[in-house]
Amino acid sequence: MIPDARPDTEPPALHEPVIRRLLPAGDPVDVGAAVEELRSRALGRGPSWRPHVLLNMVSTADGRATLGGRSGAISDRADRELFHGLRSTVDAVMAGAGTVRIERYGRITPSAERRATRVEHGLSEEPLACIVSGRLDLEPDIPLLASPDAHVVIVTSSPASLPSGDGPRAQIEYIRAERAGRLDLSAALAELRERFAVESLLCEGGPHLNSELLAAGLVDELFLSLAPRLAGGDPVDGHAPLRILAGMELNPALELELLGVLESESELFLRYGVRSATDSAPARV
Repeated sequence: MIPDARPDTEPPALHEPVIRRLLPAGDPVDVGAAVEELRSRALGRGPSWRPHVLLNMVSTADGRATLGGRSGAISDRADRELFHGLRSTVDAVMAGAGTVRIERYGRITPSAERRATRVEHGLSEEPLACIVSGRLDLEPDIPLLASPDAHVVIVTSSPASLPSGDGPRAQIEYIRAERAGRLDLSAALAELRERFAVESLLCEGGPHLNSELLAAGLVDELFLSLAPRLAGGDPVDGHAPLRILAGMELNPALELELLGVLESESELFLRYGVRSATDSAPARV
């Protein structure tokens, strides 16, 4: 496992980060208490036909979502703790194929303690792992796909399937959602709710998937870790440094409502509600 990857590496057992509650104001708490507050507020509920969808992203103060191609270089201990804490509150975790490939995703809940906490709160030991890959562009050596403890749903518009291969393998199922030759995310989320009983879904990127979900009106909340770092950087080979959104322009721009602010060692953890008027059930065809 690559050590600085934000998704899969549990923080080392050093000092416990102290979280200051700025909005709503309150006494400082540790990360565990901060996560329990999120859990007690139920993280909201989505429409009846799809899961409640949260984006969780990290960014430098000047908008960079990665350094050296990875998000781990931006993240600090408190961010990683909250990252894993959010995973412990939801039914499923979603990421695009590029993010899964670059960050070398492994088991979603590697900690036995966190798995036990999920069970105590009436959840499965492991969140359902959802990989979005329109063309089914996934290498078989991705650790998540080789984890026998993982239950993976691949969301794709392709009729193909991954080769069976030898050795350990996750339980893999497919949601094939296609409309006019493109991946239909609305239909895919509806199937996640109906077929897999997913009521809460945490999306971890990448930037193109984020934009597509937002453009389709499928996002309810944004958790944004704002790191106290400036990175700069010019476009390379015509490609600008990644931000938390990429690809299509959102027109009109979506409005956000600030719901909460936490702080630890100058890093801000912002929780926004996403205001969208486009969220409607997918057409049945």
